[in-house]
Amino acid sequence: FFFLQVLNEKKLQEVDSLWKEFETPEKANKIVKLKHFEKFQDTTEALAASTALVEGKLSKNLKKILKKIVAKDAHEQLAVADAKLGGVIKEKLNLSCIHSPMVTELMRGIRSQIEGLITGLPSREMAAMCLGLAHSLSRYKLKFSPDKVDTMIIQAISLLDDLDKELNNYIMRCREWYGWHFPELGKIITDNLTYCKCVQKVGDRSNFASSDVSDILPEEIEEDVKAAAEISMGTEVSEEDINNIIHLCDQVIEISDFRTQLYDYLKNRMMAIAPNLTIMVGELVGARLIAHAGSLLNLAKHPASTVQLLGAEKALFRALKTKRDTPKFGLIYHASLVGQSNAKNKGKISRMLAAKTALTIRYDALGESTSAEMGAENRLKVETRLRVLEERGIRRISGTGKALAKTDKYQNKSEVKVFDPSGDSTLPVVSKKRKIQEVDEQETEVAVKAKKFKADIKEKAAVEDGEPVKKKKKKKGKEKQAEEETVLSEELPTSPIIEPCCLATRVALLFHSTLFMATFVCLQNTEKKKKKKKKAKDEGED
Repeated sequence: FFFLQVLNEKKLQEVDSLWKEFETPEKANKIVKLKHFEKFQDTTEALAASTALVEGKLSKNLKKILKKIVAKDAHEQLAVADAKLGGVIKEKLNLSCIHSPMVTELMRGIRSQIEGLITGLPSREMAAMCLGLAHSLSRYKLKFSPDKVDTMIIQAISLLDDLDKELNNYIMRCREWYGWHFPELGKIITDNLTYCKCVQKVGDRSNFASSDVSDILPEEIEEDVKAAAEISMGTEVSEEDINNIIHLCDQVIEISDFRTQLYDYLKNRMMAIAPNLTIMVGELVGARLIAHAGSLLNLAKHPASTVQLLGAEKALFRALKTKRDTPKFGLIYHASLVGQSNAKNKGKISRMLAAKTALTIRYDALGESTSAEMGAENRLKVETRLRVLEERGIRRISGTGKALAKTDKYQNKSEVKVFDPSGDSTLPVVSKKRKIQEVDEQETEVAVKAKKFKADIKEKAAVEDGEPVKKKKKKKGKEKQAEEETVLSEELPTSPIIEPCCLATRVALLFHSTLFMATFVCLQNTEKKKKKKKKAKDEGED
């Protein structure tokens, strides 16, 4: 620790030009001078004092030194660069502290000329001390711990993926190789590791009859294998071939055991570094997300939309280039919550899961707590949302997701309404009496026409027989017909409404009238033909 005393306070009032007073060590010594200096015993003590200052706390050594200074110069003010530290000093030691832009400029000038203000320290030693203290302070800020190194996770998940690929290649090669000798075994035993253990223990297929593989296979499958070995269609192989196949099976079994051990190691490491992320998406998906981003801190800087699409960059840019639909998920697709949902809801669940996962990643990377409560709460919210989407229920998503939504009591307010037929037509309504009269008049018209038709027939018959015919005056008939038409035009409306019963009657009347007219036309035609024949006969006689 060192304390400086201001010599000329008037020059400190000019804040904008204060930097000119610290251009050289000589000018700086005219403004301030060293009053007290106390060195640290080791780097640990210096680190503790530095961390206390960074956090705005008052260390024990600083408290002792300030008490000594207070006893000598209690009337002077103490300039501090941190307002929080000044408040603590004023509260505990009752010292008046000052913090202003002028103090900030003064501190900047002191840092630039620190070597000239503190004499007796070579510049090389000063630089070495500053560098060592800076490294220690950086480790403290990052809370450096071997358990928090995410590089091990990146290497472990990469090795795990490589082991899976190699295991698949080795197992396929073993099945194909031993399949030439005993092809039926591959159909009976579907598990790859069990297949390799059986081949390693028995070797040649002829040894299955005398070998006991009950510790590897169930009794039923063991009997099937022994029965198939007796009637196998495979080719005979040499002992050297069997030895090479057995050696390959040894490699498969060893790699499988190492993979199981590596998976347990990765699971424990993920729970130590990112427990909330592990609970949300699982250790494998979480490790792949960290490996894809480069580190847990880099992953924490990504937004939720980027976390959702990590691993699907090629599909995203291809969709943007071709102007098609963008992908909805990347590595997060392999999470258990996305796998539980149906195809319709996978996009919604992956979006919500990515949002909650981004929160848990930041909590794991930047938070001080190592508990996994936040991850468990967020997973419960996503599961509740998934259940609502699947069941289409009425549960509320906000809060804990367990409370039922409030609904009003149903009350039936239906009213029985009677249909009003008056609005169906805008035509004037005609009374039933008028309609009946209309029908009667139509019937009388038809009867009159029928009488005229009969009279015409009688008249024609009389003409043929040579009897004289009495003709009626046409004038009176015409006058009577005109009077009837005027009466009908006065009584009948222009566009009457015909009800169903009247309509049926009218159809019947029209049918009868057309029938009468048709018979009348037929009779006229026959009469014309008779007249023509008669004329033809008379001409022939002449």
